Amino acid sequence: MSLASVADCAQPASPEAVRHDWTREEVRALFARPFPDLMFEAQRVHRLHFDPRAVQISTLMSIKTGGCPEDCAYCPQSAHYETGVKAEKLASLEAVLAEAQAAKAAGATRFCMGAAWRTPKDRDLDRVCAMIEGVKALGMETCVTLGMLTAAQAARLKRAGLDYYNHNLDTSPEFYGRIITTRTYEDRLATLAHVREAGIAVCCGGIVGLGESVEDRVGMITVLANLPKHPESVPINMLVRVAGTPLAEEPTVDPLDFVRTVAVARITMPRSFVRLSAGREEMSDEMQALCLLAGANSIFFGPKLLTTPNPAHSHDRRLLDRLGMVAMEAADRPS
Repeated sequence: MSLASVADCAQPASPEAVRHDWTREEVRALFARPFPDLMFEAQRVHRLHFDPRAVQISTLMSIKTGGCPEDCAYCPQSAHYETGVKAEKLASLEAVLAEAQAAKAAGATRFCMGAAWRTPKDRDLDRVCAMIEGVKALGMETCVTLGMLTAAQAARLKRAGLDYYNHNLDTSPEFYGRIITTRTYEDRLATLAHVREAGIAVCCGGIVGLGESVEDRVGMITVLANLPKHPESVPINMLVRVAGTPLAEEPTVDPLDFVRTVAVARITMPRSFVRLSAGREEMSDEMQALCLLAGANSIFFGPKLLTTPNPAHSHDRRLLDRLGMVAMEAADRPS
């Protein structure tokens, strides 16, 4: 038998069924697994659905910075806190397209745009739709995060050609009120429903290191994994502690606890892109490598994520090279 035949026989005949009925007990048990067993299972599941060497590259631009009326305790853009971030007007179409073109030249295949709003005004949405159309014309996927949406606003974004909408749950339903009081968990779920109904793919994840317990991480993953359709992209963020915010003095999350969260997200949402998002500037190369082994297969390129630092392109390129990993081409992404 040839080596190729041996390799073919080693592959499962078909991917396992994707579940939407995870219990808290099952998710809790995943978090409690011995680390080698958890990593092995996460890597096994990852290889059923993705090339284990391929990493999707995205770039995130703040198109409207600061002055947000929400009181998210981690966010330097909240008007409730003195963080040194000043409110700015919505960026021009020309500025956004220049950033998108530079991101594409650096290897990004998705361009994400974030605006610090509670919910967009219709006149602003028209300008954002022009940005979406312009970025699409460059041959890139588009994603925006604009706060809460109505069904009509989601439909308008879909007509503009939007591919993804980001709206994170942040944490568990039980811990959520400790982090945000200006909108409810149900508000977030309603926006996700509007995005789904409009036919836009969902980008939705959370933040680790807010002061939450392991049980809160269990709760967050359980909610995400039991959505009627899993988010196509699941960002797992590590808290970036910003002076002036209520969480500025939170202890640093244990690196292996963070890796466990990535692994459990991969196992419970096997076909989703799991994105290693905010906080990478404070992660060692070894921690990031473990996250990639645990099933993360998407990162942001660029020196800044909205208003907080991110590793330089050159550093990320060197890390991927050292690991024998490659940037995922647009044509290689699973449908």
